[in-house]
Amino acid sequence: RLAKYALMATFAIEATGAALLAIRFIPDYGFVKGLWFGIFHAVSAYCNAGFDIVGNFQNLIPYQESVIVNVTVMALIVIGGIGFVVQSEIYNSRNFKRFTLHTKVVLVTTAILIFGGALLFFILEYNNPGTMKPLSMKGKILSSFFASVTPRTAGFNTVDTTNMTLASKIITIIFMYIGASPGSTGGGIKTSTFAVLVMTVISVIKGRDDTEIAGKRIPKDLVYRALSIVAISIALLIVDVLVLSLTEKGAGLVEMVYEATSAFGTVGLSLGFSPKLTSIGRIIIILTMYTGRVGPLTLAFAFAQKNLKSGAIVKYPEERVLIG
Repeated sequence: RLAKYALMATFAIEATGAALLAIRFIPDYGFVKGLWFGIFHAVSAYCNAGFDIVGNFQNLIPYQESVIVNVTVMALIVIGGIGFVVQSEIYNSRNFKRFTLHTKVVLVTTAILIFGGALLFFILEYNNPGTMKPLSMKGKILSSFFASVTPRTAGFNTVDTTNMTLASKIITIIFMYIGASPGSTGGGIKTSTFAVLVMTVISVIKGRDDTEIAGKRIPKDLVYRALSIVAISIALLIVDVLVLSLTEKGAGLVEMVYEATSAFGTVGLSLGFSPKLTSIGRIIIILTMYTGRVGPLTLAFAFAQKNLKSGAIVKYPEERVLIG
């Protein structure tokens, strides 16, 4: 049933997005090429791919003031990024109170990241002559929201990422690391993992033994899984940056972290560092993209589940150690 919904929803959503984008592209490129541009970018946005065929490394910068292009692409990115399970539940229920905890967590976390990120980008880039200062107020607002949505594994951009302030680049790195939601077309550690991690920290600060979200208790095994995902992914990125620092002479720390995180989250954003990568650097980025999507996390959890099912569990005596 879910597979049938995913297939039908994908076709319907991408077709709608393609039609809306074609309205803007056809006047610029003619009917056939404009329609093709609409279809290509709609599929790319919904699948969180981020590939564009505008050319000359412009991405969607020529359309930074276009409401229809910005809103359509952002909507496709978000819908594709929340996952088919959440999409199906929204379609079938349409009542937030009746949603499962997973759907609530995904929707609330996504909304907080989008609006919170847009506000930060608006403040940080408002007077930046290399990004938003030349834009109208409409363009600034659109670009702020777009900059908040696209790092969540999409890879499109409507402002020159190389000219962003350092603070904006750091926020983008964080957003790329978090990524989309489980069961979606995106990468990253996922919004639900991030939410569980944050709520676990809050629960510890409050002196509670359990992680609680919206009046529900999160099972310990899920908390451990979330912590493991974060620990393994950070370790992977540290190794990536260390290797890149040896192979990519002249590259700055921010550029290396940005590139590695973009690869891990299967985002595609770059500070112009990718074309300059050495052969070894490119291999590292390729492996990181693959690993971040289906690599050690999947294998580690598959191995853990195998041991769990086989009953290979040994419980040792408990003893406390000093933490912090």
